[in-house]
Amino acid sequence: MFLASEDTFLTLKMESEGLYKEKGSKFLAFAYPVQNEEEVKEKLELLRKKHHDARHHCYAYILGKNQELYRANDDGEPNHSAGDPILGQIRSNQLTHVLIVVVRYFGGTKLGVGGLITAYKTAAAQSIANNEIITAVLQEKVKIDFEYLRMNEVMKLIKDYELQIIDQHFDNQCQIIIEVRQKLLDDLTHKISDLEGVKMHVLREN
Repeated sequence: MFLASEDTFLTLKMESEGLYKEKGSKFLAFAYPVQNEEEVKEKLELLRKKHHDARHHCYAYILGKNQELYRANDDGEPNHSAGDPILGQIRSNQLTHVLIVVVRYFGGTKLGVGGLITAYKTAAAQSIANNEIITAVLQEKVKIDFEYLRMNEVMKLIKDYELQIIDQHFDNQCQIIIEVRQKLLDDLTHKISDLEGVKMHVLREN
């Protein structure tokens, strides 16, 4: 069961690597924090170019606060011998928004399904052990449109809620884009609705 508070989740702090060797085969593991499937594709593409001479690029990823989106890929290895063991390591650490790719350089000796499961599981586990598990907070990106005369009131709210400004434009009509912790969003929306001439929109990815 995935354990987290209402707007937090466990993930990896940075990119990391792991290595497992068995009977001449090398299993290079690469762990990444990722935000979406597009980022997963980018990481996979970069690794395939960098390690184009490897026999297999097996991987697994989990996305979504409640681990609702996931995939495991054996990339030519026997069914469930590579992707699933990698996925299992992400799950056993209760992580999400994580991609782990294990690149195999074949050493000439077959390991059998059991040997492969051990190899992919161990390499993935090492890449996590060489990283740092952190608690991340779910953020919503919000756009606030307001008249210049409302500047002080809007900036006071931003200060009171300790919000991070991502972008801003000041003129007669002003616009600020901020990040808001998800559990504060309803309260902030209520406060903004009390301000005349101030509008707020949540910006969601398609």
